[in-house]
Amino acid sequence: MHQTLVPVASPTRRDVLKAAAVVVGFSMAGKPRAQTTAAPARTLALTEVDAFLAIRPDGSCVVYSGKVDLGTGHRIAMRQIVGEELSLPVERIDLIEGDSALTPNQGPTAGSSGVMRGGMELRQAAATAREGLLARGASRMQKPAAELTLQNGNVLAADGARFGVGELAGGRSFRLAMNPKAALKNPAHYTLVGQSLPRPDVPAKVTGTHGYVHDFVLPGMLHARVVRPPAVGARVQSVDEASVGHLPGVRVVRRLDFVAVLARDEWAALRAARELKVQWSDSAPLVTHEGVVDWARRGPFLSHDTVVSKGDATRLAALAQAPDKLSATYVWPIQSHASMGPSCAVADVRADSALVWTASQASHRLAGSCAAALDMPREKVRTIYLDGAGCYGMNGHDDAAVEAAMLSQMAGQPVRVQWSREDELGWDPKGPPQLLEIRGSLTPEGRIDAWETEMWLPRATANLEWIPLLSPLAAGLRQPTGQSTGMVTQNGDPSYAARAVKVSVHWLGAAPLRPSNIRAPGKVANCFAVESFTDELAARAKTDPLEFRLRDLANPRGREVIGRMARRMAWVARPSPQPRSDARLLTGRGMAYIHYKHNETYVAVGMEVEVRRDTGQITVRRIACAHDCGLMINPDAVRAQVEGNLLQTLSRTLHEETTFDRSRVTSVDWAGYPLLRFNEVPLIDIDLVERRDQPPLGAGEAASSPVPAALANAVFDATGVRLRTVPFTAARVKAALA
Repeated sequence: MHQTLVPVASPTRRDVLKAAAVVVGFSMAGKPRAQTTAAPARTLALTEVDAFLAIRPDGSCVVYSGKVDLGTGHRIAMRQIVGEELSLPVERIDLIEGDSALTPNQGPTAGSSGVMRGGMELRQAAATAREGLLARGASRMQKPAAELTLQNGNVLAADGARFGVGELAGGRSFRLAMNPKAALKNPAHYTLVGQSLPRPDVPAKVTGTHGYVHDFVLPGMLHARVVRPPAVGARVQSVDEASVGHLPGVRVVRRLDFVAVLARDEWAALRAARELKVQWSDSAPLVTHEGVVDWARRGPFLSHDTVVSKGDATRLAALAQAPDKLSATYVWPIQSHASMGPSCAVADVRADSALVWTASQASHRLAGSCAAALDMPREKVRTIYLDGAGCYGMNGHDDAAVEAAMLSQMAGQPVRVQWSREDELGWDPKGPPQLLEIRGSLTPEGRIDAWETEMWLPRATANLEWIPLLSPLAAGLRQPTGQSTGMVTQNGDPSYAARAVKVSVHWLGAAPLRPSNIRAPGKVANCFAVESFTDELAARAKTDPLEFRLRDLANPRGREVIGRMARRMAWVARPSPQPRSDARLLTGRGMAYIHYKHNETYVAVGMEVEVRRDTGQITVRRIACAHDCGLMINPDAVRAQVEGNLLQTLSRTLHEETTFDRSRVTSVDWAGYPLLRFNEVPLIDIDLVERRDQPPLGAGEAASSPVPAALANAVFDATGVRLRTVPFTAARVKAALA
C-alpha cells in the first residue's frame, strides 16, 4: 500500500505521483520510508483560489489546507465543505494539509479556528471556483452562466449539454481572485455538509497500521537524543565524550549548553543519552509549585489593566465597602499537555535547504523558527505535517522539530529526534497558572448587583505568537520574537445581567515554567471561577442555580442550551446545597454555562457526582452537555470533539498538576502526573443543537470550559463544601470535608 502524503496538482494522477514532494510507503508494521524531491512552485496567496484548490483532468479535486487534522475530523470536514460547493463527491477529493511549501498559511490550527476560519476560507474558494467553472462552461456552450448548474463534477445545461470540470479546468490554474461575495450554496440544499460521513483516518488508527511521524524513515537517517540539564537554567561545564566511547557508532555534539547524541539506531541513542557524563552548574531559579500563589500576588507586575468595565461605577465603589459582599479566590495550576506519545520529528537539512517533518499544529510558523535556528532564509525551509501525539496546544512537537533540524545541519545527514516520557512531562511548555479573586453582591431581590473579577496572570502566556524553544536558547541561536496577549482574560465576566461589572488583570512577567497555550487557554480557569462564584451567589440568594442563571440571561441561544441540558438531567428546581447528611456516600448535581469568548459556541454542562466522605474520592456518574456551535459540517466529528473536551478537562480537574521544586519538574511520569482512567469515565449524554442557517463556531475547545465549575458545583451540592483549587484530588477533598 502506498499513500501520497503531499501530492500536488498536475495534469494527471501519474504526474501527481511523479511530482510529489514526499512519497511514503507503509509496511504492515506501519514503518514509513520516504524519498524527497523539491516541491513544485505554486501560489500560496490567501487571495487566490489556486492557493486552495486544483482540478485534475479526470475531474477530481485537490484541496490545500493550512489547517491540519489533530484528531479533529478535518480530513473529512474540509472535503465536505469543498465538495458541497463544487457538487463533487468526497471520494473524488484529496486533501493536502500543513505543508508550508504547498498549502497557504492560514495560521495555526488552534482556537477552534480550523473549520470556523480555515474551512470557511476553503468554502469561499470553492464558491469562487464554482463561478469560474460555470463561466468557462458558459463560454464553451455559448449559453448564459445563470442557466447552467454544477452537478457531480459536470457543468450542465437544461438541454442536456455538459462539460466535465476536468475538461474545463483540469491541469490548469483558475487564475481567480477570491470573491468574498461569491454565492454560497443554500443550506436547504446541502447533501454533504451536515452529514456524519466516516473519517478516512480511523480504520488505520483502529487497526494499528496508521503511520505517525514517529514511524517516519529517511534513507541514512540517524537517531538522536538531546541530553537535558538536571535543573532549569543549568549550564554545561564539561562533557566527557569518552564515557560513551564503548558504544559503537555514537557521536556526541555540543554547542554551548546544547548537548546531544547521534547514533545509527534508537536504542544506541537512548543508551548514550543516559550514559554520557556531563558536568552541569547548579541552578535553583524556580518558585516551587507550592509557591505559585505567593509568587503571583508578590509580583513584580508589568502593568495593571482593566479589561471589562460596564454598568454603574458607583455600585462597584459600594461593593468595596459592602459588609455582606461575597468574596472567593480560585486557583488553577500549571499543567502539562501530557501527550500519550512523546514528541518526535525528522529533518533533512542540506547546505541550501531544509525539510522538516513535524506534528506541529503550526507548521508555517514552525518554518520561521527552524529558519532562525539554521540561519537560513525562510523560503529555503519547508515543514510538512505528519500525525503525532495529540496536544491541543503547543507541546514538545516544535522543540523536537527544531532540534532535529539543528542536529541534521550539524551531522550532514537526516536526523530523527524523539523525546522521552521524562522529556515530555518535564520540559514541554506548560499551561500557565491562573489566580482569580471575585467579589460580588446581591440586590434585595436576590439578583447580581455588582461583580468584580481580579486576575493575576503571566503576560508570557497563552496566545503567544512565538514560544521560546529550548535547544536554540541553549545553543545561543537566534529565535523569532514577539507575542500577543489578551485571549486569556476572556470569559472573566459573567454572562448574566448585573448592575455593574469590572474585570482587571495584574500582568506578571515570565511564568514559573515556560508557558504555552493549552486547550481553551485562560477560559477553562476563568469559567471555573465565574461559574463557581455564580453558584455561590445563587446559594446566598437561596435560589435554584439554574433558575438564578436563566432569570438574568438574555441570549436566546444560551437559554436554549441550558434548557436542553436541564431536560437531559431531569433537573428539579431547588437551592444548593442539599440538606446536610452524615451518610458515607454523598450525591449531588451541578451545572455551568459558557458563551465561549462571549462571541462563539454556547455550552451548558450538568454533572451528577458521588463523594466518599471517608476518602474524599469523587466519582462522576453522569455528564449531560448541550452544545450549540452553529453549522456542524460533520455532526459525528463534533460529537467526538465534545466527548474529548469533557473527558480531557475532567482529567485536568480531578488529577492534573505539574509539580516542581526549586530546580526541576518532579512530575515526570504517569505516577507523578496521573490522568483520568477508563474506570473513571462517566456516562456522557450530549445534545447537539443543529443550526444550518448559522455560521460554524468551532467545537475544539468550548465544551471543556464549563467542566471544572460544573464539577465543583456538584460537589458543593453534595457536601456543602466549596472546592476552589484545582485539581480536586481525594486528599484535598478529604481535608475540605474535615
